[in-house]
Amino acid sequence: MRGMSWDRFQSLLLNATGETLYMVALAALFTLLIGLPVGVLLFITRAEGIWPQRAIAQPLNLLVNIGRALPFIILLIALIPFTRLLIGTTLGSTAAVVPITLGAFPFFARIVENALAEVDRGRIEAVIAMGGTQWHLVSRVLLPEALPALIGGITLTLVMLIGFSAMAGVIGGGGLGDLAIRYGYQRFNNTMMIATVIVLLLLVWAVQKLGDCVVHRLAHRR
Repeated sequence: MRGMSWDRFQSLLLNATGETLYMVALAALFTLLIGLPVGVLLFITRAEGIWPQRAIAQPLNLLVNIGRALPFIILLIALIPFTRLLIGTTLGSTAAVVPITLGAFPFFARIVENALAEVDRGRIEAVIAMGGTQWHLVSRVLLPEALPALIGGITLTLVMLIGFSAMAGVIGGGGLGDLAIRYGYQRFNNTMMIATVIVLLLLVWAVQKLGDCVVHRLAHRR
């Protein structure tokens, strides 16, 4: 390991894994808090929605489309001034949460919109016919009925967040990506590079496996 002791190697890898989990967990929380209401608005305000509002739907669609089209590495660099203004620094795991969240929420919002669109139209019309409000329709019908698809979407988003957290290492975002660059690539330490890749693959596998199990159980109950 090119002069690095096993204890040092293990400590660096464990700390970087913890930072990655921290980034992914915090970014996932903010992505959910932003992406879920945006996705719901995208669905209910579109032309065939339950509350057509062109003035809301068009700007939201434009925002989401731009967010999904912009390469994340470009977004990382472009958001450096905003991140510094908001957090006070552009280095570290907490600072990396800002671009990771802003890069992920448009993707999740579109997943939410598509998941709600799969809900049986007959159920929606039945609630409307019984005088249900838009809030009741969203909270009692749309979100519960779309739950398996939403959980699947959250799983895909978490996998993407893990990838984003690794790319954040390019600008000193901490975590496994930063470890791979500083202690692997820059120091020609192939062992460290391989170790970070293995840990990232294990994280992706664990998230995907857990998400698939939850979706399977929900589908089975239905």
